Amino acid sequence: MLLFWPEFTGNRTTLKSVRDGFPVSSSLSTSAPLSDQSALYNAVAEASASVVIRRYSTSFGLASKLLDARIRQDVENIYGLVRLADEIVDGVAAEAGLSKAAISRSLLDLEVETNRAVEVGYSTNLIVHAFALTARRTGITRELTQPFFESMRMDITKQLHNQDSFEKYVYGSAEVVGLMCLCSFLAETDLTSDQEERFVMGARALGAAFQKVNFLRDLSADVDSLGRSYFPDIVVAKLTEEQKQALVADIDADLAVSAAIVPDLPAGSRRAVAAAQNLFAALNHRIAATPATELKQTRVSVPNTTKALIFLKAWMGILT
Repeated sequence: MLLFWPEFTGNRTTLKSVRDGFPVSSSLSTSAPLSDQSALYNAVAEASASVVIRRYSTSFGLASKLLDARIRQDVENIYGLVRLADEIVDGVAAEAGLSKAAISRSLLDLEVETNRAVEVGYSTNLIVHAFALTARRTGITRELTQPFFESMRMDITKQLHNQDSFEKYVYGSAEVVGLMCLCSFLAETDLTSDQEERFVMGARALGAAFQKVNFLRDLSADVDSLGRSYFPDIVVAKLTEEQKQALVADIDADLAVSAAIVPDLPAGSRRAVAAAQNLFAALNHRIAATPATELKQTRVSVPNTTKALIFLKAWMGILT
């Protein structure tokens, strides 16, 4: 099984440990009024991030509509940065003629700009500026952004994964994104240490499940188009039904962990997380029912009617 809780920073990842490292928390405690010019710039930046999620992901765009307005904007700001980095390493930069070295520099430039923007509260890059607004408001620090960018660098340099590199990649590319969203979900919530640990485990599990489902759904595309194979000890061309079912069972285990926290999330995020959880559970179920030989040649998806039912139930407050 691939389900685990690694400790890459040497300490248990908690929301408190993330926020305690925030470099400008004292300045955020003041409520200095924004000028009209600054307020407009912030609004345009966040509107730009909102376009990204709606153009790139219909499903996440729909799920985000179930979030309270402030949380929805935070999630869209987070998604915008994640997508921007992903596009650097997943072909757009290469199609523009950049070498691997130039792609690596572009990713590093984005990381440096992100760190600077979170520290000072401003970027000329509208997507980065929007992310910085959310990071400064909710306490997202380099404890989460650093492993994310490290995982993106792995996409440039690493085509095959062993168990260790796979775990690090999933943590950085997906679990920390779940933790970033959790920072927004719980930004104004007081928690006991036990409650916090449970939410952290659930957020990481859901992020891991999302990523592994994507890997399994996109097996052939990742190999043929990007030259990557993520699952350790899996040769895509020789994928067996037994191997596929083991991967499906691992994803189900992640989803079981994340499902347990959904009812206890604040009302402002609960329905959206339930929708995303149930959508990926449905996709994993369809992958389970697709023969391994067929999975290597086709991209499994959830029918629009099923998606609509999932979102309708979540909107009504039906979480399972």
